[in-house]
This record gives sequence, structure tokens and C-alpha cells, in this order.
Amino acid sequence: MKAQFGEAWERLFDPPVAHRGLWSKDGPPENSLASFQAACAAGYGIELDVQMTADGEAMVFHDAKLERMTGLPGRIADHTAADLGSVKLLGSDETIPTLVEALTLIGHRAMVHIEIKIPYGEVGPLERRVHDVLIDHNGPACIIGFNPYSHAWFADHHPGILRGLDSYSWVGGDARHLAPELRKKYADLKHVSIARPHFLALGLDMLPSAKADAFRKKGMPILAWTVREPAQWDAVKAHCDNLLFEGFTP
Repeated sequence: MKAQFGEAWERLFDPPVAHRGLWSKDGPPENSLASFQAACAAGYGIELDVQMTADGEAMVFHDAKLERMTGLPGRIADHTAADLGSVKLLGSDETIPTLVEALTLIGHRAMVHIEIKIPYGEVGPLERRVHDVLIDHNGPACIIGFNPYSHAWFADHHPGILRGLDSYSWVGGDARHLAPELRKKYADLKHVSIARPHFLALGLDMLPSAKADAFRKKGMPILAWTVREPAQWDAVKAHCDNLLFEGFTP
């Protein structure tokens, strides 16, 4: 893997990854250029989320809806990139950045984990845009996300991009939006065969587990998310290779 992915593979293991940038309630908001600058300055990797706009741009934003982070109604998918670029994130002068803007700021200073946020089953347009942006990026990066068919798209079309499958237990409230047959398919990492990832990013509700240990023993690195206090990392780090964190600095 190191020969295939070079620096991106090396930085998969170190340093730790700032979840949605190095943000805080009293500092830069999540997924903002300021949070990415702070992560770069502190020497951390960066995880960020991308959604597709009405005009086909990859925008850095976690939620499908605007309200939590901007106070405005509506959805990312219903607006153009130009419109969204003027929207301020609550409590700051930061605006919603495009993926191009975020990667231009970050450059080669940090490993970037790009989480593709798409509805389950809807694959193609956002993946193509992310790939087109990555062509011009000169720093280490990888693709992550929960949709195994999104990973399969990259495996089939652009296998040279490092890929990490996000997963969790699929039994809690966060999984209620999925049909029972999908939850059953994704439980216990049964969807790894669909996604064909190079590494796994697992929720703390899946760690430690014999299944994850088995994948790791076969050479598939395991990253833990989202670690919000040192004790959580201490409990799982013997079974993991790195962590995505927020709320403290490891």
C-alpha cells in the first residue's frame, strides 16, 4: 500500500485527524477555512464533509440542511455554489467553502479525509466532481464515507485514490432512516466486500470488536471516530491505528 499511495498512506497513521477541522464553540466553526487553518497550524490531519450543490459543485458542509450551522432554512442541494459562498456560518464571519477553496488553503500541509455525503444509492455526480478537484490537489488526501457503492464507484473508475469506509453498528437512532434490510446488510461490516476499501474508519460503538481486529490483522488499518476525550481513545487505541477527534487535542 505504501508503494501505491506514498505519503497519503504514511499520513493515514499519524498525525491524528481533526474532525471537521480544529473547531470549537468559542473558536472557528466546523468545516470552515479557519478550522482547517487551525488544524494545519497545529500539525493535525483534517476530516471534512462535502455535499453537492444545485449547480454541481462540491461544497464543504456536513448537514444536508442549512439550519444548524447557518440559521437559514433550505438544503445545500437547492442552492448554487455562488449563493452558498456568501452564507455565513453562525457566530462567525466564516462562509461555506467549496472543496476547491478548502484544498487550496490546506495544500500540502495536512492529510485530508474527504467524506462524501450522499443519499444511499445515489452515486456518481458528487464522486466525479470530487475526483476532478483532486486531480489538481498537490497534497495527500483520501476519500471516506458510509455509502459502500460510492466507494465501489471509485474502486471501478479511479482505483488510485485511497479509500476508507466509514461504519458504525447500524443499530442505534442514527440508523433509523435506513430500511431494515440495509441495516442488516451493513451490520458487522458485511458491506466491506461491496466497498473494497483500503482502510476502515469505525465508530466507537464498534470498537473494540473481533471483526475489526480480523480486518486489521489482514492489513486493513482501523481509524476510530469520533473520539471526544482521552479516556475514549485509551479504551480502544490498542485496536486502532489512528483517531478522528474533536473537543480536545490528543
